Amino acid sequence: MKKIAPYGTWTSPVTTDLMTAAAISLGGLTVDGETLYWLEGRPAENGRTALLRRRPDGVIEELTPDPINVGSRVHEYGGGAFGVQNGVIVFSERRDGSVWIIEPRHPPRKIATPEGCRYADFELDLPRRRALAVREDHRERSPTDPEAAIVALDLDAAAETVLVKGPDFLSSPRLSPDGQKLAWIAWDHPHMPWDETRLYCAGIKDDGALAAPQMIAGAEPEAIVQPGWSAENILHFSSDRTGWWNLYAREGGRDVALCPVEAEMGGPHWVFRQRFYAFLESGGLIASLVQHGVKRAALITEGAYTTLDIGQVAESPQPVGAGLAYIATPPTAPPAIMLKLGFDQPALFVRAAAPSVLPSETVSIGEAITFPTSHGPGHAFWYAPKNRDFEGPEDALPPLVILSHGGPTSMTTNHFNLQIQWWTSRGIGVVDVNYGGSTGYGRAYRRLLNGQWGIVDVDDCRAAAEYLVARGLVDGGRLAIRGGSAGGFTTLAALTSSDAFKAGASLYGVADLMLLASDTHKFESRYLDGLIGPLPETKSLYAERSPIHHLDRLACPVIFFQGEEDKTVPPNQAETMVAAMSARALPVAYYLFAGEGHGFRKAETLRRVLELELDFYGRVFGFSAPGLSERVKIANM
Repeated sequence: MKKIAPYGTWTSPVTTDLMTAAAISLGGLTVDGETLYWLEGRPAENGRTALLRRRPDGVIEELTPDPINVGSRVHEYGGGAFGVQNGVIVFSERRDGSVWIIEPRHPPRKIATPEGCRYADFELDLPRRRALAVREDHRERSPTDPEAAIVALDLDAAAETVLVKGPDFLSSPRLSPDGQKLAWIAWDHPHMPWDETRLYCAGIKDDGALAAPQMIAGAEPEAIVQPGWSAENILHFSSDRTGWWNLYAREGGRDVALCPVEAEMGGPHWVFRQRFYAFLESGGLIASLVQHGVKRAALITEGAYTTLDIGQVAESPQPVGAGLAYIATPPTAPPAIMLKLGFDQPALFVRAAAPSVLPSETVSIGEAITFPTSHGPGHAFWYAPKNRDFEGPEDALPPLVILSHGGPTSMTTNHFNLQIQWWTSRGIGVVDVNYGGSTGYGRAYRRLLNGQWGIVDVDDCRAAAEYLVARGLVDGGRLAIRGGSAGGFTTLAALTSSDAFKAGASLYGVADLMLLASDTHKFESRYLDGLIGPLPETKSLYAERSPIHHLDRLACPVIFFQGEEDKTVPPNQAETMVAAMSARALPVAYYLFAGEGHGFRKAETLRRVLELELDFYGRVFGFSAPGLSERVKIANM
């Protein structure tokens, strides 16, 4: 029989140890022949990321022992931190930006690169004994204006050749199988890569330099991602020119749509080397296809697609011989790397992101909900409180935590997320909102936030909460909103424009838009031109939308978590807000973490944030969560 206990006080199997010491992140899955490579982010090792390999015989080995930390800081968000071909691996070391090479039967060694440069998106060109990469050059330049280039790094000598430069941003250098052509993507301020990009291609001369480039696509505004070459040296790419990211092949001087569909086979370029499709040895393509906020694998042949029966995936599966490798992201269990030796073969387990310790009766599965908003249907996933051993009192409803994702051009799905289960297994409901501006619902939905950041996203978060209150699922008097980065801005904007929310948590969130516009990195330095408006013409809008200027409307406690080394949203954002709230005697808590940047990586940081935020909601909503090792300190309360 279940115990009856107040919502928020249930004992949960989702512990801080499970979420920090035992849990890892999985990404960058890459196939080289029949060998799998991937990255593991490890909070228990101070957030270090390791490169691992599974050999064809099934043996798994770590290639980068502690203290090597694989990662890139190009555009600050990185991605594409390693490349591999025929067993030769090139990777970026996150700590100092150095580039390393691992060759069969040789120890790892550094490739000579100049100090002050960062590298990402590696492409091996082994016949010429070089690695191509995107370089971000910070030498003798303003910290907010490094120079972008595509370069060739000599694998044997201290030599670096610039192949492409000029545009504000470059990405995706992709070499044709015959080694005769190079494709890449470019874009310029004030556009973001999900607004307008251009696809180029150039022949490669005998000396390795590029011939005159040709612009393949992008003359009309479109967002192009992931150029790639088939075995027949035919250039492919994904474009949202129809309003949806779909796949195209460049044949006979024209673009051929491979599978027109009102679904997304592409996504926003936040990080390098994302994989939205792959070529099959037997012909055809496999892709990740997003519909209604859910990402599945689809086989594309003869202009149509067939969804594969492998569940939700993180990215497009990668062919391995006659089979597939992929990161499964089911709604009921932690993400895991899976391997199918054939399409009709059972999936073999390779690696899980966390132990599956939750009984099925405790796992809350996200229910897709649609609710009315000012712009039409809004989208979110609702997670009801759920615990095998507990239930709430009959005369009470659970508190609700509204999640506002980052980006804001990102998306949330209902794949299993231990952080959400942390709340639901303790008796707290969660709604994860894909507000207007989110990816996954087409270009028109993504552009709803243009000029409307702090309005559409806030309205949608409020509308999702009101919808659940109206359905009698949550307590309308105990609504909390939380978010990180851009989601932190949405959180703070919601708290200073509505009295619907009774508590808020901002993780490295934006409080002052003018401060952000003047003090952030190059990649996002003109992002606000689209989200708010160009400066100086719309300067008044920046003040109007900034939460820091509307504290007179703030009537609830807020907790702030911030990384001391954050270059994307520096600590001055949180500290300005905290100081202003303190001056007004408003309830506020602030925690600054040394050695952390934009997004927390260390186990100790993650543990403290989990416990402190839970205790914060308990203080505000009137419950006492058991088993916490640290209690929150709230000023003016």
